[in-house]
Amino acid sequence: MDGVLCLGNIVFDVLVRPVSELRWNTTSWVGSIRHTMGGNGANTAFTLAVLGAPVRLLGWIGADPAGAALLEKLSRAGVDTSFVRRGSAPTATTVSLVNERGDRFLLHAPGVSGEAFQEPPELAGPLIEGMGRLHLANLFAIPGLRRHGAQILRQARQAGLSTSLDTGWDQHGRWMEDLGPALKWTDLLFVNREETVGLTRSTHLQEAARIFASCGVGAVVFKLGEDGCAIWREGRWVRVPAFEVPATDTTGAGDCFAGAFLAALGRGLSWEESARFANAVAALTVAELGSTEGLRPWHEVERWMRSARIRTSGPAGGTIRG
Repeated sequence: MDGVLCLGNIVFDVLVRPVSELRWNTTSWVGSIRHTMGGNGANTAFTLAVLGAPVRLLGWIGADPAGAALLEKLSRAGVDTSFVRRGSAPTATTVSLVNERGDRFLLHAPGVSGEAFQEPPELAGPLIEGMGRLHLANLFAIPGLRRHGAQILRQARQAGLSTSLDTGWDQHGRWMEDLGPALKWTDLLFVNREETVGLTRSTHLQEAARIFASCGVGAVVFKLGEDGCAIWREGRWVRVPAFEVPATDTTGAGDCFAGAFLAALGRGLSWEESARFANAVAALTVAELGSTEGLRPWHEVERWMRSARIRTSGPAGGTIRG
């Protein structure tokens, strides 16, 4: 199996649950406050490793205990962290406030992410040895990736790697201004409901797919939460429903979905089979508190899928709900 070179942020997460409301100058008791790993790059790479896929992570951590703890967790899971770099600023940190429904409000301090990818990495030699794909996890999370994302993906193509990109949320609202140039070099695009609307100004999947295709994207996987996912590829649609689970925390579910989808493709599964497997992994993660706490090895996910209940879903190419 060819490996995946994953580029993205590595974040120290503080998860607080349940939070029903915020009232200034008061104290609220909550059920739990947990420290765990987050960040689009870290979550995706960790998922790939747990599922047995070879994966190498290129990202930045601070020279602090939080960064050291994250690096150890990634390495223990089997992620090749030899290209993770240490900066002078603190490790990026997110405080995630989660309500009873699993919805979240994120407070993010980018820290060392401001130092990351000041120049595009040279995709050659040991960095890409054994790798068949470059995956860019959230171009919007790191200023350097906003500037160099298109160049990185172009280099990857020229080096013979397949490319994939998971969009993430653009807190600055620049959307296509920064992401658009990268789409020409993107074989596979992952995007959720809110990101689709932000990028295309459309709430209809077929129109959004047409826009992405006009920018040069080869295939699009729309992540639709409780409605599963929809795949647009070579002018055809496939809709794959989600599994029925109680939502405890949706943090990181999209990253885990993308990692699972790529792991399944790497094992030779079809696109539809890969989507169903990725839906299962995402379902298991939202049922637990924390971005990656619900992850299970490949064979355990397969066993769970055999008895799990499937939700009903709308038609392929339909309107985005919610």
